[in-house]
Amino acid sequence: MVKSAKILAVGGAHIDRRGQVSGPYVPAASNPGTMREDVGGGVFNALRGMVRRGLSASLLSVRGGDAAGDTVSRAIAEAGVADLSAVFLDRTTPSYTALIDREGELIVGFADMALYDLAFPKQIRRSKIRQEVAAADAILCDANLPSAALQGLLSLAAGKPVFAIAISPAKVTRLIPVLDGLAQLFMNRREAVVLAGVHADAAEREMIDGLRCSGLSSGVVTAGGGPVLGFDSTGAFSILPPAPRKVADVTGAGDALAGATVAALLRGLPLRQALREGVAAATLTIESANAVPEFSPASFAEALALVPDAREVA
Repeated sequence: MVKSAKILAVGGAHIDRRGQVSGPYVPAASNPGTMREDVGGGVFNALRGMVRRGLSASLLSVRGGDAAGDTVSRAIAEAGVADLSAVFLDRTTPSYTALIDREGELIVGFADMALYDLAFPKQIRRSKIRQEVAAADAILCDANLPSAALQGLLSLAAGKPVFAIAISPAKVTRLIPVLDGLAQLFMNRREAVVLAGVHADAAEREMIDGLRCSGLSSGVVTAGGGPVLGFDSTGAFSILPPAPRKVADVTGAGDALAGATVAALLRGLPLRQALREGVAAATLTIESANAVPEFSPASFAEALALVPDAREVA
């Protein structure tokens, strides 16, 4: 599509807290474990990986005027991302708290993100944002934006590719009014089931047909360690992720997949090849204790070599 692409990301950049149980998880009881805190958020996690893949990036988010907001601000600067975010001095910075089991799988997540719903629609109407959208080669957003803000953003994009991250089954419905305007939507199987209107155990073809009927022309569906589905105008396919050497934490793996895939698409690769790079980035994330791991070109190439070619979906 373009070389040295400039991408504008609009969406979540907040505090991520991850508590991991050290033994077998026991519901409705005290569970020993560890808690760590990082800066995350759907588009911000994806954006950091995209910068490492050579893209120039700007971020519009919203945060409070508290210590957590200062932490988010520093993380954005350290990532080499231009910060266009608005700060609300009398509000609390959004946060996401995840409880994961000792194998790294999510038990439950808790999102305290009222500021996103309150502030994003107005932010999209800022003249500065219109200028930034006009200057960008592509847009990345997530469903932390309410539907009104998503529709406003798509209107501003005026034909530029807009990529989106579904965030959760509860929030993915916010994207329904703009599905036909998206260049690509990244979602997990639970989110895809909501959009496709199919049973949780639906076959690959049934899932893809349902997503196409919803208005989506191109998408990616992850399923933990199962095959990653992809579809676009050329057809439908799946890629089986390689088994990670270790599972440190699955948090952020889907965002990493989205970021690396979009970066590859913007270099001109077709989705079948671009998604292999996304799977490699997700694998490195799962193997790392960090939501966005540090990796060298050599380690990324090593991970990519283990990702099989796409298999056509019958």
